[in-house]
Amino acid sequence: MSNPMHDVLKHWKAAFDGHEPDVMADLFTPDALFQGFGPEVLSGRDAVRGYYAAVPSHRCANVTILHTYTMGEQMAGGFADVTFSDPDGWEKTVVHMSLVLQRDGDAWRIRQYHVSRVSTEH
Repeated sequence: MSNPMHDVLKHWKAAFDGHEPDVMADLFTPDALFQGFGPEVLSGRDAVRGYYAAVPSHRCANVTILHTYTMGEQMAGGFADVTFSDPDGWEKTVVHMSLVLQRDGDAWRIRQYHVSRVSTEH
């Protein structure tokens, strides 16, 4: 069995690249906490769906998993670097992503999502 982080991010990338906000929302728990590029922390699948629906459909993500962990049989998570880009020359955005995952029956869902932009300045 592969690590839950690998499986979830494989599905996340496919849904992001395919611009499928409903599929994206289903990857999250109903009460997930979500911190994307916006200033507000969002909560719940409807907020996640709205966030991803607003992302231009031609954007894609390149994901590199850096670290994974599990905590018993119900919790897992990890860290990844993600580069967002699009074919129209939009400036690539590199972020660090951290996820906390929770088992939901036979599936793993994102319980907490956080990205922070990578900057060379301190």
